[in-house]
Amino acid sequence: MCTAPIESVESVSFAVVMAVAQRKGTPVKELRPLHDVVDPDALDALCTAAEVSVTFSYDGYMVTINGDESIHLEEHS
Repeated sequence: MCTAPIESVESVSFAVVMAVAQRKGTPVKELRPLHDVVDPDALDALCTAAEVSVTFSYDGYMVTINGDESIHLEEHS
């Protein structure tokens, strides 16, 4: 499992894409578009408006965004 903080200057959706790209060691442009999996605007709004935990599958990882402003990545087959 890998954990990454969400930087205050980034949107949650951008932080997710960057964390997965970094973990995979691949350029962002080679990842599946996040909007194929989840609505990035809705994800950003939900995670910034409330202290929630959101989990979804993205490009081979289970992504969990926690209310403590961290992203947890766990490989998913």
